[in-house]
Amino acid sequence: MALNSRRQFLYQSVTGVGGIALLDLLRGDLAQAAPTLGAPAGPHHTPKARSVIFLAMLGGVSQMDTFDPKPALAKFDGTPMDWSKEKLTDQPGLFARKRVIVASPFAFRKHGQCGMDVSELLPNLATCVDDIAFVRSVQADNGNHPAAVFLMNTGFVQPGNPSMGAWLTYGLGAQNRNLPAYVALPDFRSIPFSGAQQWGSGFLPAVYQGTVMRWKGDPIRDLRRPDDISEETRQNQLDLLRSFNAEHASRHLSNTELAARMDSYELAYRMQTEVPGALDLAAETPATRESYGLNDPVTESFGKRCLMARKLVEKGVRFVQIYTPSQSWDAHGDIRKNHTKNAQETDKPIAALLKDLKQRGMLDSTLVVCTGEFGRTPDTPADQKEQGRDHNIKAFTVWFAGGGIRGGSIVGQTNELGFKAVEEVYHIRDVHATILHQMGLNDLRLTYYHAGRNRRLTDTGGRVIRSIIG
Repeated sequence: MALNSRRQFLYQSVTGVGGIALLDLLRGDLAQAAPTLGAPAGPHHTPKARSVIFLAMLGGVSQMDTFDPKPALAKFDGTPMDWSKEKLTDQPGLFARKRVIVASPFAFRKHGQCGMDVSELLPNLATCVDDIAFVRSVQADNGNHPAAVFLMNTGFVQPGNPSMGAWLTYGLGAQNRNLPAYVALPDFRSIPFSGAQQWGSGFLPAVYQGTVMRWKGDPIRDLRRPDDISEETRQNQLDLLRSFNAEHASRHLSNTELAARMDSYELAYRMQTEVPGALDLAAETPATRESYGLNDPVTESFGKRCLMARKLVEKGVRFVQIYTPSQSWDAHGDIRKNHTKNAQETDKPIAALLKDLKQRGMLDSTLVVCTGEFGRTPDTPADQKEQGRDHNIKAFTVWFAGGGIRGGSIVGQTNELGFKAVEEVYHIRDVHATILHQMGLNDLRLTYYHAGRNRRLTDTGGRVIRSIIG
């Protein structure tokens, strides 16, 4: 029987009490999300990784203050910056005022066998450089925060497109049917621009959207059964709801949002048992909790979410995305103050995550990627009292670790002042193509027919960054 016919048969068979058991077969189909809803049946080639942890440094990290030292900035500190020869089609008004070059306030030192330059901002991450591949020559399309965040997450500056996590779960399905395949861990001090659209499914079926979990209190709101409702009562409620939903679905087979909603109820029921155990941070050793910074209010939020990410991928979650607060790294004013604060919140937890994954033998199968929306300029307005850096789409650093990545790699180069990539230039779509490739997916073959053509995460295609693959 064809799959669609089988689904229709199942839907139409569950309107009676005796047909409820058949929903287990249907939910089994939905749990194997890719084959049920028309996605490619599994990877295109042998994957190097089975899960991704994506660290989103919102606001734009300064490349010349973290991983791309530029001595020329100190040499020309305070001198006028000449933009006359640059084509500044993106945010041209930003460069209309007189501007001066700003030296980095942070000292750099070489680390590891690879000799990677890392600033004093990141002393913990510096101890992990031999497990990391640094790509110093990535470019973006738009220096406006909302558009840049969409590009980072969906491959397009416009809203309405599926997020990278949605594409991955569409292409590969779920590994653990008792947990979401895709989890987003925002910092609720300030969520990303457009909120849930950043982990949404866009035009893909709704079942592929991300599930938000919180680091304070219950990870998922209202997941636990109220004390005054018995297990039997809850089961009867769910059975009745299934029958109503199934009857409605039998008359609306093309409504993927309804199918996703039905599956989400079933998943929520299964998660009542799975999530508390999967995210029991109290079960971790005191040394592990300390390494992630859970005992320090500065690192607690990001550290707890990094530890949650490790536990989730350990249980088979495909894609976990951790966000800093919206615009947190946006250092237009005081670059020293801004980047020091954000580095103090994230440096220790990220290093702990990498070391913990490695110690547990999970780094080989887990791809960790860290990026901002864009980079920052080497200068600041001359009449500005505090020395900061503005948005820069011409160059920023993205790093990868684990999941078949060749640690200790240093790829790409920027010009003398760090303003633009000049060697081995890559784009965000190339970052996406590389992530998909390590997960066993060919970005040109991962398509979904929408609005008259086959759509992709990388649109017309990306280049896999081969030089960082082990």
